[in-house]
Parts: sequence; structure tokens; C-alpha cells
Amino acid sequence: MKLADDPRFAQAVQNYEAGLKALQVHKYDRAKAYFEKVVGGPSPELADRASVHLSSCNQQLSRASTTFKTPEEQFDYAVSVMNMGDYVTARENFETLVKRAPQLDFIWYGMASLNCLTGHFPEAIQSLNEAIRLNPANRYQARNDSDFKNLADDPRFTELLYPDNSAESPSASEKWHY
Repeated sequence: MKLADDPRFAQAVQNYEAGLKALQVHKYDRAKAYFEKVVGGPSPELADRASVHLSSCNQQLSRASTTFKTPEEQFDYAVSVMNMGDYVTARENFETLVKRAPQLDFIWYGMASLNCLTGHFPEAIQSLNEAIRLNPANRYQARNDSDFKNLADDPRFTELLYPDNSAESPSASEKWHY
């Protein structure tokens, strides 16, 4: 008996097509259920294709379920995905946070870390500068943060972390002016 004559194969094709239709209209739960049936079916080729679509459904469903009550919750999520190496999702979340709560220094600091880790050095310095402007303590934290090791030799980074304050403070001879 050929695969095309197998009623299980015909059912798998029906489920695959129904899954595609559900996927096209963004009904990810429904599409996922159809594709899960196909993955366990008699056709390895169809199962392979279905598993790709199943992965897409899972990704969409996980994004949709990620809602945050506070900027802090979203920040924690962005840092966790960044630490797992998902820089695209981390960037999406940091960009949303920068728009949502630009007054929060830790968001700018996180964006600076991400930019440095992904080789966006001018953007990293800009974000870190904003984090330090909002909270000068970030200057000291960044000095020992391994996320910024790729900037260690950059003079802009050095100037940001170790500003020359000698112009602001009076010299010894000026202090003791009689």
C-alpha cells in the first residue's frame, strides 16, 4: 500500500493544511494543535515541515504571553533573554522600555550592555552616558562590569568612566590664596 493511499496520511495532509490556514490568520493555538498531530504522523517529510511551523507557533505564543505590569518586570525579562543570547528579543524589549520609561537609568544601562555585547559601540557609549547622567553611580558600576570589556580600550569609554575633574576643582595654589 502506497503512502498516498494510507488514510492516516490523508488525515495528516488535512491537519497540515488546516494548520497552515490557522497560521495564516494568526490563530497560533489552533495551528499548533494541528501541527502537533502531523508531527506524529506517518510522513517524515510532512512531519518535518509541520515541526518548522510548530516552532513558529510556539515562538508567537510565547511572545504573546509576555505581558509586563511594570518596567522593572520587562527589564528583568530583557536581561534574562540577553543573558541567554537572544539579543533580538532583548533589543525589542529595551527599545520598548526606552520609549515607555526613559527616566529610568537602569534601562539605559541595560541598553548600553546590550549594545556593547552586540558590537554597537557608539550606541553603547551614548546609552551609558544617559544612564550615568540619570544616576552617577552607574559610572562606578560600569568600571567593573564585564559586559563592557570590549570598550575598555576606547578613549570615549575611559573619558566617560574617569572624567577629568581637575578643571572643576581649584588647584592647591588657588585654595591657599592669601
